[in-house]
Amino acid sequence: MTLELDPIAEARRHWAERWPVEPSRAMAAITSIMRCQQLLLARYDELLKPFRLTFPRYEALMLLSFTREGELPIGKMGERLQVHRSSVTNVVEKLVGDGLAARARHPTDGRATLVRITDQGRDVASAATEVLNADLFGLSALQAPDQEELVRILQDLRRDVGDFGDA
Repeated sequence: MTLELDPIAEARRHWAERWPVEPSRAMAAITSIMRCQQLLLARYDELLKPFRLTFPRYEALMLLSFTREGELPIGKMGERLQVHRSSVTNVVEKLVGDGLAARARHPTDGRATLVRITDQGRDVASAATEVLNADLFGLSALQAPDQEELVRILQDLRRDVGDFGDA
């Protein structure tokens, strides 16, 4: 659904009527980031629908495919995907149910469960990646230098809020 007017610009106008320019600019920036996230996730889910994947499931498959052995403990997956363990468990259950991943006992830690990508999971991840790459992950409206600048700007923001250190 295309809106007739930009609700963020309208909110910024109202904000600026009540507060100084600096907070209204920051409010418009953060609201724009959040709205872009919503729009891009909806786009990814639509592109991934033929593969019976959501973006979180796709991310989990790709994470597993990038590992040396194609497997990780659920807890490690949560750390690397930056989500709570219960969210990873839900994603893993769906991947296992669809035959894209399998659970296995950890060989040295009886408390841990390994998640292993299956051959079918690798095939689906590869095909889904081709679709997302062809779409440039929804960022085709931005030229390459603008994409790089966006990464740099968001990296600065992430560092400032403590997402990662300078090490």
